[in-house]
Amino acid sequence: FPTSTYIKMWADTQRELDTMLQREREDFLQPEEDREKVMKMLATAYVQYLEIFRKLEAAHDHLIHQQKRAAVRQVLDGVMGRILEIKKEMVALEKSECHYMDGILMDLKRVPEDIEIPIPKYFVKENLRILREREEYLHEILLNAGLLEQEPVRAMTLEEGIKVIQVAERARQGRARAAFMKKIYLEEKRQSRKAEPKTGKSPDDAATHIQKVWRGYSQRKKTEKLREEEMIFLGMNSTEMINGTGSLPSDLEAMSALQKANVLQGEVREREDFSFRHELRETEGPHIKETLQDQITQCFLECRHITGRFPDYPPEKTGGSKAIFIEKHPEQVAEELAAKKEAENKEMETNGRNQEKAKAKKPEKEKGGKQVVDLGWKMGPSNFLSILEEGSSQYQGHFLAKKELFIPSTLKYHFRTLLKTAGALDKNQIHPNFFPELAKNKMAPGTQNQPWQEWGSHPASPQGREGAAWKQQRGGRRVMSLACRTIDSLFQELAEEGLLIKVKNVNLSDYIGYYDCVRSSLRETGAQPVPSIPEVRQLVTLYGILPLGSQTVHENAPLVKSLLLAGPAGVGKKMLVHAICTETGANLFNLTPANLAGKYPGKEGLIMMLHMILKVGKGLQPSVVWIRDTEKMYYKGAAKGEEEMNFKRLAKLLPQFLKAVKAKDRVLVVGTTRRPFDANPKPFCKAYQKIILIPKPDYLTRFGKYFNSSSWLFLLHYILQGGGALTKLVNLNCLAQVSDGFTQGHVVDVVHTVLTELRLLQMARKPLRTVEFVTSLARHDPVFNEEEETFQ
Repeated sequence: FPTSTYIKMWADTQRELDTMLQREREDFLQPEEDREKVMKMLATAYVQYLEIFRKLEAAHDHLIHQQKRAAVRQVLDGVMGRILEIKKEMVALEKSECHYMDGILMDLKRVPEDIEIPIPKYFVKENLRILREREEYLHEILLNAGLLEQEPVRAMTLEEGIKVIQVAERARQGRARAAFMKKIYLEEKRQSRKAEPKTGKSPDDAATHIQKVWRGYSQRKKTEKLREEEMIFLGMNSTEMINGTGSLPSDLEAMSALQKANVLQGEVREREDFSFRHELRETEGPHIKETLQDQITQCFLECRHITGRFPDYPPEKTGGSKAIFIEKHPEQVAEELAAKKEAENKEMETNGRNQEKAKAKKPEKEKGGKQVVDLGWKMGPSNFLSILEEGSSQYQGHFLAKKELFIPSTLKYHFRTLLKTAGALDKNQIHPNFFPELAKNKMAPGTQNQPWQEWGSHPASPQGREGAAWKQQRGGRRVMSLACRTIDSLFQELAEEGLLIKVKNVNLSDYIGYYDCVRSSLRETGAQPVPSIPEVRQLVTLYGILPLGSQTVHENAPLVKSLLLAGPAGVGKKMLVHAICTETGANLFNLTPANLAGKYPGKEGLIMMLHMILKVGKGLQPSVVWIRDTEKMYYKGAAKGEEEMNFKRLAKLLPQFLKAVKAKDRVLVVGTTRRPFDANPKPFCKAYQKIILIPKPDYLTRFGKYFNSSSWLFLLHYILQGGGALTKLVNLNCLAQVSDGFTQGHVVDVVHTVLTELRLLQMARKPLRTVEFVTSLARHDPVFNEEEETFQ
């Protein structure tokens, strides 16, 4: 589409956003006691904001003008943050991360795909060059350290080389021969044209052409004359009517004259009525207005003299002051007074009962003695409404009225964002005090025993001037201080130790799954079913991708520092971690207990390792710290061996690590576990703010299409991705039924086991059969219902 299409989309979306802001001022500021009404209001706003978010993201991705992109970017960040705030309110209201929205979608005439959360492309596009350079640098480090196997270059045999040369030479000769033959053909055609005698047309051809032209002209003239004669016969001669010389039949002419006279008379009457009303309003209007005001005043004074108080002014829906001058019969007045008195008596009785109940019931008090007053639900303060209002005012003042005018405020916001990014990527300007506790503990006595103290001597001490870059550890080892090391050196060391790993290029959209209406019906009855795969995608996007991708969102939105992905083996937890890093361009640190074995031993080593990770993570934002099999750090009972002791120490240091991560630091700790019930629940759940349960694929995901006929089947997707070809001999319905209880990892392993290189070569003469997949699937253990209930 052209750019004008997206400019119009931006304008329409901005109007919708202004309407949403006006609605929020009216609805969300008032306390509300009905929880269902509040939830419906929040869910409606959530869906509408998602639609605005989707349109703004499309407009920002296709606009070229930098000032317009900066203006859209500001509003886009505000909408993302507002969605996260509304999601927080919905979770606090329902005490659940998944919500029943089918009724809201039906009311708004939306489909489940409309609540899929889009991922802005500018997360990666704006830093694409830096990310590619960092990826090449990491690849080079891992290659030099021997952690990556370089793909061997396969040597070509003599026969293969001769065959390639023959094919290329024959193709060259064929192209040369085709060009030569074309040249000969064109030359022969040119010579044959020169040999033809140049003679004019024969007299017979010329006579035929002249006859054709003349007969056409004469026939057109005859037809025109016949048409005019017919019109004259009917009294509808078009030429005379156009010139005004023709005449209609007497009755038609009289009717036309009468219609014209009526129209003129109506116009004159309307003009006279308008002038009369205008003159009357100017001359008698002030006097009539003053008379009516006096009558109303007199009426109110008489009522006060009779009743002792002024009467209520009639509301606008009953006619306002016009209702005072309506003439009513005495019976009507008596009925109105009786109804009003009865309503007042009922209201007084209701208030009396409420007061008696309030007196009978003792006021609830807190421990401190303060009375608890429940005023109902009220929307909490927002950090993003001001950003949205500012973006709306900038659009109204600069783009809507002045089209292409220079926008200093918007450009300032754009430059501020660029400066923040540049400052974060400046490797030599990173301040050494990453932890706030360091600055406090430096001046406090006894800082030598603090675990998060500065790595190195105090500058004021005698050894600080000479060896400030070194620290004496227990056991006589000297470890270099991090304050004097650059981000590049720390980056290289972490990569060589295997703690900084390469991210696999997978997108969140590759995590295939569809909505299940049965889950929604169960949730409607009050049960809490396992979340579906689309809900998992939404939660990962909300808590992981959006805050990591935008600095503004991360600083102002509800802060989520840690995220836990729990589920059986093979459901895609590792894939989701890599998808978060791919969609945001984040670094991936691997703190899996198995990966830490033998690296940075002891408490001081763990502290130094976490300090290095935090310094690199803050310097090269965004960053993801991945802890695989995190339940091993929280095993019940005493630690056995040095490795388990290190895991226990890491579990104790993790809360301090999370405390050092501030709102300005785009660092996220993601834990994955397949046996969360083996861990001690209290410290385990305390370490992670959000816990997402990953389900196994249901029947609809494994087989069924979801509305869109172009959607790939789950099994079909993996079979075709592995290079297989489907025929009628493969019964997908049977495979979907048999694979109930198996995870995505099991399906991928089965496809890879069946579609070997030899089997792919035999595909043409021996098509795939259902029994091949079933036999391989039977070798795996499914996720039984008991294990799934344990997760729930």
